[in-house]
Amino acid sequence: MHFMTQNQTKKLSKSDRTRAHILDAARTLFAVHGYDGASIRDVAARASIDPAMVIRYFRSKDELFARAAIVDLRLPELRVIDLAVVGETLIRRFLEIWEDAASGPGMTILLRSAMSNDFAAEKLREVFANQVRPVVAAVGDQADAGRRAGLVSSQLLGLAMCRYLLRLPPVVALSHDEIIREVGPTLQRYIVGQDAP
Repeated sequence: MHFMTQNQTKKLSKSDRTRAHILDAARTLFAVHGYDGASIRDVAARASIDPAMVIRYFRSKDELFARAAIVDLRLPELRVIDLAVVGETLIRRFLEIWEDAASGPGMTILLRSAMSNDFAAEKLREVFANQVRPVVAAVGDQADAGRRAGLVSSQLLGLAMCRYLLRLPPVVALSHDEIIREVGPTLQRYIVGQDAP
């Protein structure tokens, strides 16, 4: 959680201080209760303001979440894993993140928000640059790390869109084992340039 020093608080306008207090309250509540368990009213109560002020500053719960969310994918260090199973390892981790009761709803909201909210889109670009790209770069040619990480992201975000947002029946119906079997080799090829055995 972010706490401001007294000097930082003095330098901020009243509007900036209110926005910062709302974000601090939202981060705390979303971290403890997740997206569904924390309401605008809860955030307002924790920030000691009227719920209408939360809407005034952030327009919606989705935007508040997108601004408050701290996305830590906790991706596996692929460089210390047997190269023959990096695709399978990454798709397993993806399913854990998106189907976990705590992180899954938040990831869905963040992805949905990124389609129409510039801040949420920038947050996803930061996740790509700071979390996905370095993990992929660690196991292959540095010269094309961005391209390989981009392909990995396109595969995973496409799967997330179809399974968790659009809820396409054939994709929703796939078991974890089927997804791992079908998507793992594609990720393997993107990451290390070879098919899984």
